[in-house]
Amino acid sequence: MAEASSVAFLENAKMVVKDLSIRELIEEAVRNGEGTFSQNGALRVITGKHTGRSPNDKFIVDTALTHDTVCWSNNKPCSPDTFARLYAKMRDFVKTHKVYVTNLYAGADEKYSLRVKFINEFAWQQLFVKQLFINNEEPTEDNEDFTVICLPSVIADPELDGTFSDTFIILNFDEKMVIIGGGSYAGEIKKSIFSVMNYLLPKRDILTMHCSANVGKRGDVALFFGLSGTGKTTLSADPERALIGDDEHGWSDRGVFNIEGGCYAKCVNLTEAGEPEIYNAIKFGSVVENVWVDEKTGMPDFFNTEITENSRVAYPLEYIPNAKIPSCATHPRNIVFLTADAFGVLPPIAKLTKNQAMYHFLAGYTSKVAGTECGITEPQATFSTAFGEPFLPLPPLTYAKLLGQRIVRHETNVYLVNTGWSGGPYSVGRRMKLEYTRAMITAALNGELGKDGWNKTPVFGLDIPNSCPNVPDNILNPIDTWFDKKAYHTYAHKLAILFADNIKKFQGVVTEDILNAGPCITE
Repeated sequence: MAEASSVAFLENAKMVVKDLSIRELIEEAVRNGEGTFSQNGALRVITGKHTGRSPNDKFIVDTALTHDTVCWSNNKPCSPDTFARLYAKMRDFVKTHKVYVTNLYAGADEKYSLRVKFINEFAWQQLFVKQLFINNEEPTEDNEDFTVICLPSVIADPELDGTFSDTFIILNFDEKMVIIGGGSYAGEIKKSIFSVMNYLLPKRDILTMHCSANVGKRGDVALFFGLSGTGKTTLSADPERALIGDDEHGWSDRGVFNIEGGCYAKCVNLTEAGEPEIYNAIKFGSVVENVWVDEKTGMPDFFNTEITENSRVAYPLEYIPNAKIPSCATHPRNIVFLTADAFGVLPPIAKLTKNQAMYHFLAGYTSKVAGTECGITEPQATFSTAFGEPFLPLPPLTYAKLLGQRIVRHETNVYLVNTGWSGGPYSVGRRMKLEYTRAMITAALNGELGKDGWNKTPVFGLDIPNSCPNVPDNILNPIDTWFDKKAYHTYAHKLAILFADNIKKFQGVVTEDILNAGPCITE
């Protein structure tokens, strides 16, 4: 595989277009028919059959380097031969096609940054990476640390190539390369680099995290962990706090740093009143994916989900008025674990002990609701260690141990926040109001939460505040919001059993005090 380098690859290309400006890339994309202008100046694109990630099509090449380090129960292996065949297809494709090339960085802390050469088939995807990652001020021709080649028109043959479909996302750590084909959803590029950083940085004693981060005027840093749909981006975009980043960070002995230079926010149900920072970031230079646009007015309709509920917008951090640039800060004072509990059982906010924090980090709980996928007729629990298990090449405990060490060392407060349902499960209760969630998080970060004392919830044993500024007292304890108290206990018992079944996979590898920090199940 000596030929698997960007130099050898680009020597074969019909035309190489390097380092175009934002305006030039937009003009190229429109001229090529890849996207259109919406009335607010953003570039609007449709990604085709894939409007979200395709986890079954993501692979890591199994070699002597990765065989004993990658967690294969959580990652799919492929052979070097599979990688070689698909790389060869890509090399042949570019002999007759133009590609766009630029060097960018992942990692705002220069000590730990990774230089990446992006080679893209589409101008709009080159605009995406230019807005999402950290730009070189002076592009160089030196050997890059990693290469990402994304050619959506190149497809795999499952029978010949050993893939599951015609789509493929393959990480090769020996060749320091990612190849992507068969789909144009740009989130695959973003999460591939996150997976690369999740492999490289923990080996340097740096915790990589699927979280957003912001910092207050007094320098207090807060992290927001959560799976998709729990509110990481929304809740970290706070006009009273500077945004460090919305999705991916590292935590080193120097503090926290953003892995990216931009944001990739969900657009579904977006309004200026509810999320003004994100709404106003959709402007010239932003890339809007799969948002329905009115053909007559040219205006986007964020409530229309005909294309997908996973509509997205990519924009640089600079589009957020109070973004922190460069996006590095000190060690976090507070951590928030976000969950969208469709069972309506968990409290809207609770303060966790160190053992509870470790338990819930290992659990990484949220829930899917009826209607989101075929066959789901009632809430279904989803567990994802570290709130990002699909992106963790190394064993999940690697990341949990790094977090535990840092929580103790820096005396970091940890909170569990339910942005899901209250007063009953999905279809019975109501989604927690965003204004209440914001008020509870503000009180926690400002040290105002729990001044009137704390109380424990049944079953889960979580410490909840007796009061919170700007939040009605009667919603703080979830059982108080249920008309049918017996039904609450039934759902709490059901969810507790799901937690207990999930944590069993860690028996024998984590301490008993952590295993026992979850819900208490009684008959």
